[in-house]
Amino acid sequence: MSGKIKVTQIRSTFGHLKNIRACVRGLGLRRIRDSVEVIDTPENRGMINKASHLLAVDKA
Repeated sequence: MSGKIKVTQIRSTFGHLKNIRACVRGLGLRRIRDSVEVIDTPENRGMINKASHLLAVDKA
């Protein structure tokens, strides 16, 4: 692990639960088509899994 992964928001958080919106914001994403590179840690993977229906994940 401990590599980097690229996370892109592909769907809106509007109408989703607060904890799902918080996970998307915690990853550093603000709007649709926004991308960030995050370190591949269990904490970040947990946030990605919680909001996986809103995100696209690629190797960085």
